Amino acid sequence: MWRSRLVSLFVHPSISPYAIGVPQLPGAFLHPNGIPLPTHQAGFRLSVLDLSPVPSGSTSRDALRNTLDLARLTDQLGFTRYWLAEHHNTPLIASSSPEIMIAEVANVTRHLRVGSGGVMLPNHSPLKVAETFRVLQALHPGRIDLGLGRAPGTDPMTALALRRSREAVGADDFPQQLDELLAYLHGEQPKSALFQQIRAMPDDVPPPEIWILGSSDFSAQLSAQLGLRFAFAHHIQPWPAIAALNFYHQNFKPSAGLREPQSLIGVSVVCAETTERAEELARSLELTLLRFRTGKRARLPTVAEATDYPYTDGDRLIMRESRERFFVGSPDVVRDQLTSLAGHAGTWEIMITTMIHDHAARRRSYELLAEAFGLSARPCREDAAKAD
Repeated sequence: MWRSRLVSLFVHPSISPYAIGVPQLPGAFLHPNGIPLPTHQAGFRLSVLDLSPVPSGSTSRDALRNTLDLARLTDQLGFTRYWLAEHHNTPLIASSSPEIMIAEVANVTRHLRVGSGGVMLPNHSPLKVAETFRVLQALHPGRIDLGLGRAPGTDPMTALALRRSREAVGADDFPQQLDELLAYLHGEQPKSALFQQIRAMPDDVPPPEIWILGSSDFSAQLSAQLGLRFAFAHHIQPWPAIAALNFYHQNFKPSAGLREPQSLIGVSVVCAETTERAEELARSLELTLLRFRTGKRARLPTVAEATDYPYTDGDRLIMRESRERFFVGSPDVVRDQLTSLAGHAGTWEIMITTMIHDHAARRRSYELLAEAFGLSARPCREDAAKAD
């Protein structure tokens, strides 16, 4: 069924990349299918997107150990899922191999769903992705998510090194790759006659939860047409978020694996006890985003490094434009902003990525959000082992 839907995929004219001027609505938010969304913080689920940022003055090993520490904490705090990103050839991010980190995070946690946010499918063979995530699902039954993106997660030359040909770098064949991957995951024959005798192993475990990641209307259309879960990356491109998610909900076509639309919105957040302290901590993120925009590569700077950086007028203009990509403030301020955004986008789940130089302050940001949203604490893996 999902194969025939690929053929009918079209660009819907109702989605504008500038659809951001959504007014405040009175009363309860409504999901596009008519179900009231929660109007208070306790109704929303929180999740984590972790890029394993490498703070200046530390090592990639430190960053990866921080990921495991944060996973243990958020598992205990009551977060829903923990996703690991795929990025290449940047000293800022240690997460170049999400499948390895998924296994490690799943090993040190008990309750969280763990997955990729995401695997950049054009960088990989669909068969290899299918087999990798079947193995993860066999090791951690019912806890694995496969989030798929179509961006390279890196610069063009590194994409060439990953894909091994200029034709592959220039190809726009994500729907075809997805078609092949879904066939392997669902035990069906790929379209190519060459591959029809191939089965993704192990073949006696169910597929993971499959999510399409995106920051444009294309991914919303594809997810809705195929009846797949959809995650929108507001922290990458905030402007189309509300329109794209509403389009997904309104045009979702049930599939064998998913009867109702399921979505989340990914956001960048810096939270502290006071807005003043949060603004101070956010200076590291502001400089990091500026460096991204200007092609400069460096590790996550300290607050002092960001404060003392010699900004030009052009830099400050870029930084003002980038402020739409993240939320900064005290717990109440951030909670109100996030619930308003999620409510207008029609989603119950908010996935948070936080780039703070100091790991203790980063931990505290997630703790404050868990408190503000009324998450229910759970025993960590070590506590559960002792109880057993």
